[in-house]
Amino acid sequence: MYQAAVLNKNKLNPYLSNQILNASPEQLLIKIFDFAVVHSEKKDMIKTNTAIQELIGLLRFDDDTYKDLSINLIRLYQYCQEEARKNNFDLVTKILTELRESWLQAIQNR
Repeated sequence: MYQAAVLNKNKLNPYLSNQILNASPEQLLIKIFDFAVVHSEKKDMIKTNTAIQELIGLLRFDDDTYKDLSINLIRLYQYCQEEARKNNFDLVTKILTELRESWLQAIQNR
C-alpha cells in the first residue's frame, strides 16, 4: 500500500514519501484509515480492501493485553470487507470513519 502511495506514475512523490518515512506508528495507522475512508467514499473496493487488509495486519493476537480487542476488530474489518463486496460503501465509510475517530481520540488521550 505504501509503495503505491509513494509512487506516482513511477516517480517518487518526495512530499508523501517523507511524510510516510517520518511518521510515527500512530500517524501511519491514521493514514491507513484516511486511505480506506477516501476509497470507500469513491466506492473503490480494491483499494478499500487493501487498506482494510493493512489494518488487519496491524492487529496483535500474540499479546493477551490486545488479543480481545484484536478479535473484535478483525470481525469488524471482515464485516466491512463483506459489506464492500455487497457494494454497501455508505456503511463501510461510516464504520471506518468512526473507528478512525476512536483511534485518534485514543492516541490524543495517551
